Amino acid sequence: MLGTRLRGRLPELRAAVATRVHAFDDPGAVPDPAYREGLDAALPAAVEYAIACLEGGDGRRPEVPVEVLAQARLDVRDRVPLDTATRRYLAVNAIVGDFLAEEAERAGISTAALRGLLAVQATRLDELLAAAGAEHAREVRNRPTTAAERRRECVKRLLAGELVDRAELGYDLDGEHVALMAKGDAAKELLRELAARLDRRLLAVRREEEPLWAAWLGGRRPMATEEVLRALGGMPLYGVVLTVGEPADGLEGWRFTHAQAKAALPIADRGGRPVVRFIDVALEAAIVRDELIAMSLRRRYLEPLEAARDGGELARRTLRAYFEAERNVSATAAALGVDRRTVRNRLAAVEEVLGRPLNGSAADMEIALRLGD
Repeated sequence: MLGTRLRGRLPELRAAVATRVHAFDDPGAVPDPAYREGLDAALPAAVEYAIACLEGGDGRRPEVPVEVLAQARLDVRDRVPLDTATRRYLAVNAIVGDFLAEEAERAGISTAALRGLLAVQATRLDELLAAAGAEHAREVRNRPTTAAERRRECVKRLLAGELVDRAELGYDLDGEHVALMAKGDAAKELLRELAARLDRRLLAVRREEEPLWAAWLGGRRPMATEEVLRALGGMPLYGVVLTVGEPADGLEGWRFTHAQAKAALPIADRGGRPVVRFIDVALEAAIVRDELIAMSLRRRYLEPLEAARDGGELARRTLRAYFEAERNVSATAAALGVDRRTVRNRLAAVEEVLGRPLNGSAADMEIALRLGD
């Protein structure tokens, strides 16, 4: 009954809680917008938890709200003391207790019965505080401690679309960016040298313990991807594999060019090219991410060739040369060291195996070969 009465006053309850908590826990003082959103969700959830505890009595124990646990993690991330979080939920408990006493008096509930309800409320509050404290401690243990870890965390949050304090980056997100992915033990040094040669600001973060770096070359002047490729062409790569996105502006462009460089990485890993530009492999990158299409191309164009005595090696070699020569039979023959008739015969044999002319499926066949390689 008292639970129903309190629920009837929920707007009043929530307003009273927000007023008291914001007096000492001002969300406007924390630059992270997610903190205010989290607090706006955690306080009503804590009120709901308190009412549910009263309704359940000693028998049913509601789960500590996920919003409260999420706010504990935000507290750590935004350097809000645990004492503030504790005061926050003590305030919720006190206000719910005041409203409960008012409704008990109106309903004629005995003092003894009210004391029992308040005892249940106090026990459940201890459980909520213990859970929030444990989540706070767990987040403290996982919190980035070095400048590199904090920068990596900031980059991850920005890529995820969160609004964060950009001061940690030491990089201007409002300019133009060209993203790279670099894999290899010498990647960090190579990226630094590349940024110096191009006179661009470098932002580079490493994926935990892997020798894999996400990087951006930033600046106010426009810079074409070709400039990056020319600079890389004059540098020793020391076994590093790199992918390069296309230039893009602002924060959204920063995310977009990174997505391009990241999408090209599986192609670079598979192939023998040390530097891969996204725009050159965009279609392959899309297909690699779609297992159904990749498998379909392989079954349609590569597996039939494997029935040959040599496993299809001669056909694949001829087709690669043919596509590299832009489908010119004479150039293909010169590249393979055979005559034009031989090339035509081999291509005709491929068409016979596939059961269709190459002219209508050359693009699919070329992609299938690249994926196969």
